[in-house]
Amino acid sequence: MHLLPVVEAAATLAFAASGLIAAARKKLDVVGLCVVATLAAFGGGTLRDVLLDRRPFYWVEHSPWLWVILGLCIAATFLLRKRHLAITERAMQWPDALGLGLFTAVGTQLALAQAMPPIVAVLMGVITAVFGGVLRDIACNEVPKVFSDHQPYAVCAFLGGWVAAAGHQLGWPSEASLAASALVTCVLRVAAMVSGLKLPGWRGQ
Repeated sequence: MHLLPVVEAAATLAFAASGLIAAARKKLDVVGLCVVATLAAFGGGTLRDVLLDRRPFYWVEHSPWLWVILGLCIAATFLLRKRHLAITERAMQWPDALGLGLFTAVGTQLALAQAMPPIVAVLMGVITAVFGGVLRDIACNEVPKVFSDHQPYAVCAFLGGWVAAAGHQLGWPSEASLAASALVTCVLRVAAMVSGLKLPGWRGQ
């Protein structure tokens, strides 16, 4: 599964970028940037590894990524101060959508490789994709957007995870299942963002 490390690395960078942007919008210092970016990048994968009893954790096994994220945060701090760039919530959503698709595919594939039932594998994909963003928002003192903004997010991951599960059941090459799952999840999330589609919410007083 040669494509898996590449996808996992791309997903890590995408979610680190979303955490970096979220922390910058809150005007956190460099320590805050590092913490939020790291939580976003590794939070979902760590919970997945705990539930699947996988050791070592991804960020322990691939510790150079910690240096990469640290360097990105320090560089971003100086860049943002020097150029006074405006950081919008919309800017955070694009790398977040990419990370959602990539992490959904990775988490589902890893669970399938451990012979987990399809529903469990799909939920592992959702956890991998969603939980980092939950930790990111909590660290930024916000109600996690996945629970509160009513836009399809976890639903996109859930549907995309089933693409990987179906590909596995049909005997597709693992790279094809991985790519199809990531693409479907990302396209669904972008379509929801562009269209403004909302999920039903609580209407009580």
